[in-house]
Amino acid sequence: MGGPACVFYGAAEFSRDTDLALLASSENFSRLNKTLSDLDAHVIAVPPFEPRYLRKGHAVHFRCQHAEARGMRVDVMTKMRGVDSFPKLWSRRTTVSVHDSTIELMSLPDLV
Repeated sequence: MGGPACVFYGAAEFSRDTDLALLASSENFSRLNKTLSDLDAHVIAVPPFEPRYLRKGHAVHFRCQHAEARGMRVDVMTKMRGVDSFPKLWSRRTTVSVHDSTIELMSLPDLV
């Protein structure tokens, strides 16, 4: 979602961070924790990275220290104001294949 989705749909938006929305499940938190560890990402603002804050609608902000992602900011959230619930957003997502990766983007109507 955010800047990368805007660019995909043709906007001249440049994002300096990566926004991630995820379904608040134990499995997803475990996978995200591993990824954040691989990126050597550290929380840079309150609240702490705990599921209870994400479930309340807070975003948690990280800064990556891994050599290939140094300085990149990652914002994680499970709820967003003004849009449908995650399951509804997921059902309308746009899937893009880039090289050997699959990227899931928020649909254009939901992004707008």
